[in-house]
Amino acid sequence: MNMPTRKLGTQGLEVSALGLGTMGITGVAGMPEMYGKPDEAEGIATIQRALDLGVTFFDTAQVYGPFTNEEVVGRALAGQRDRAIIATKFGFNIGADGRIAGVDSSPANVRRALDGCLARLGVDHIDLWYQHRLDRAVPIEETVGVMAEQVRAGKVRYLGLSEVGAATIRRAHAVHPISALQSEYSVWERNIEGEVMDTCRELGIGIVPYSPLGRGFLTGTIQSAEALPERDYRKNDPRYQADNYDRNILIVDALREIATRLSATPAQIALAWLLHRGADIVPIPGTKRRTYLESNVAAASITLAAADMARLDGLGSTAGARYTERSMATIDR
Repeated sequence: MNMPTRKLGTQGLEVSALGLGTMGITGVAGMPEMYGKPDEAEGIATIQRALDLGVTFFDTAQVYGPFTNEEVVGRALAGQRDRAIIATKFGFNIGADGRIAGVDSSPANVRRALDGCLARLGVDHIDLWYQHRLDRAVPIEETVGVMAEQVRAGKVRYLGLSEVGAATIRRAHAVHPISALQSEYSVWERNIEGEVMDTCRELGIGIVPYSPLGRGFLTGTIQSAEALPERDYRKNDPRYQADNYDRNILIVDALREIATRLSATPAQIALAWLLHRGADIVPIPGTKRRTYLESNVAAASITLAAADMARLDGLGSTAGARYTERSMATIDR
């Protein structure tokens, strides 16, 4: 099956219009059941099914697992490397207990992180390599300088950043071209609209929205935070709580109304909205199940009328912070 492709940046990176986020297959450091119990076999089958459906863009990270997610992605894509664009990320310091212990983009750790990523994925190069979170103790020029060394060495093809503000993007891009910015962005999380998105477009940097379905909220299937499994990360997501939930469900109601009219699902309309926001946007909805993957991929063929786009554009952002106060401190804005 063929899926339309899109370009990220101006350096030649071309990927499927929708990618696949793989974090849910293993969870993240310290939270292996972030979105329910992991199922490695189904996760591998989902990645391989994505290839069959025309998805070429796969997103993983050192901190997912930690470490094991890259291994799973590597096993799933073994023998099919030429069909896949692999993106991974570095920048968190992983403690001996397997939990996040801050950030570290020191030159030595950047080089060490890349060697580990290559080994776990079983590849000789990374297609798109992101700094996962800004390390305020290390000038971004220094970090990107070391990343650029890896491009010249042939270990990395393209560079990206994640969750950084406009000033950091400009400073990084001045050292070496940045091909993509990854940030949370969806019909209910609009924080990059304005200065960040304008800067990316001025500099020719592609936008890769993670959590484009609001960590599952925009599917319309989650009735309350209390209904989620005990160890599910979203039980403590401020946007899922009490009054915030009641306000945010109005966004789902709008998606559902359009979806009913178009014989689609709310999730498909949420993804279609992102795809209609610009040809430089490549969402990476995450899933660990083939059935959800197949539904997500179908969103690439949905056309939204101008009136529907205007209605969704006008909904505004969600109620509630997208992370706890501690986690929000890692976001550069």
